[in-house]
Amino acid sequence: MTINQSGWRPEMGGSDEATQATFTGNRALMLEEPLLFEIGSADVTGVDFDEAPQAPSRLGGMERKDPIGLPGLSEPEAVRHYTRLSRQNYAIDLGLFPLGSCTMKHNPRLNERMARLPGFADVHPLQPVDTVQGALEVIHQLAHWLVTLTGMDSVAMSPKAGAHGELCGILAIRAALEAKGEGHRKVILVPESAHGTNPATAAFAGFKVEDIPATAEGRVDLEALKARLGPDVAGVMITNPNTCGLFERDMRAISDAVHGVGGYVYCDGANFNAIVGRVRPGDLGIDAMHINLHKTFSTPHGGGGPGSGPVVFSAALTPFAPLPFVEKQGDRFALIEEETAGEHHAGSFGRMVAFHGQMGMFTRALSYILSHGADGLYQVSGDAVLNANYVLRQLEDVLDAPFGGSGPCMHEALFSDAGLAEGFTTLDVAKGLIDEGYHPMTMYFPLVVHGAMLIEPTETESKAALDQFIGALRSVAERAKAGDQALKGAPHFAPRRRLDETQAARKPVLRWKPSQQAAQAAE
Repeated sequence: MTINQSGWRPEMGGSDEATQATFTGNRALMLEEPLLFEIGSADVTGVDFDEAPQAPSRLGGMERKDPIGLPGLSEPEAVRHYTRLSRQNYAIDLGLFPLGSCTMKHNPRLNERMARLPGFADVHPLQPVDTVQGALEVIHQLAHWLVTLTGMDSVAMSPKAGAHGELCGILAIRAALEAKGEGHRKVILVPESAHGTNPATAAFAGFKVEDIPATAEGRVDLEALKARLGPDVAGVMITNPNTCGLFERDMRAISDAVHGVGGYVYCDGANFNAIVGRVRPGDLGIDAMHINLHKTFSTPHGGGGPGSGPVVFSAALTPFAPLPFVEKQGDRFALIEEETAGEHHAGSFGRMVAFHGQMGMFTRALSYILSHGADGLYQVSGDAVLNANYVLRQLEDVLDAPFGGSGPCMHEALFSDAGLAEGFTTLDVAKGLIDEGYHPMTMYFPLVVHGAMLIEPTETESKAALDQFIGALRSVAERAKAGDQALKGAPHFAPRRRLDETQAARKPVLRWKPSQQAAQAAE
């Protein structure tokens, strides 16, 4: 099948250039959407106003000299434009979102309703503490459950995201080492199977990063780790379950070895959703761990919006945790700041944000925990693991699963591009999946697997939804193994054809400029 950039196909008839050029790109109800500037023009307005009376300017010479240059659109034109654009987004409310290591799962509407209650949605960070007692109680309750579920000693609620939480934990470790007079420890060990932000965070905090290899089954090489430990090692940053979708069976032994030489253990808790209610990281010897609320407790995720990455601490690191934090004093709640920390938090490394955290995320997460209860959270992790293993076993005969023999996977199933026809890559599979109506899986991560395809179905998907997705991916994989050249041009049915992704990343066109002809007409 031949498809050009305008969307013309031979079976449409009229192969001459004029016929092809007039094709709009519309496909049934999926409309090719132009820019606002291409819909309207700057010389008209959507609403007619009477000439404004002249009045003395109060702008002190700051008046605009040139035309504003915005296109004039009527209200229906503007509303329809943005509605049509919204239909070109793939969302969890449309279908399964298979991104591995991100957990794009359904956010219960009950949580959204709770977050919009007066007193939570409209709370202001500068309100007097006496007027936000309910909000502080929500934060305090959520903190209690995070500590309880992880078996840790305390929690910092202010970090805004996972990577921000990593920085929080590493700064606490640095403060603890300096307090012991061991500031010379400058090495952080990071296994190959850890999240990519782990080494970046350690380097940003001033540490030297050294890699620890993985075993053939995708887990940390314990003997290699022990061989590198020494007086210059500040600690290890480990992801568990790791990015290969596997639980680190030697986690307790790793912690004991690191503690034995005076170091600390930071755990990337982004994948806590696979073990919540079943494993307490504190029992594994972990000193600090961030929790992505969007992954485990279903708060919104992505798009640069409000995030939250609380960090739980062991008793050894609690004195160095950041400010502020909520404390219950009698029958009221207080926000402990620098001026009220006193001796019981004198070792804090300081604060990471201007205010305390993200109220909407806290409210949603607590609603999720309370509505599920202990037995519900236990089932959440069980269903997440069951779904991932179902995807793995249903596809391992058509896609290479490099760690399929390493035991059950946890939250995500990992495949590689091995076995595809010559010249076909993971990118071709991902683009073909778009034509099947799905957002692609995570591609080329983790780096320990060539052409990685990482799929995380989450616990919110039914067997019927998984079967539909598996059927779609199986179809694309079989075409890639058979060398179907049509995949090289996929996606064929999306609003845009395949881009040159290198040029799109290096030379993105981010600003609309009027054509020379239009500019001359405006003059």
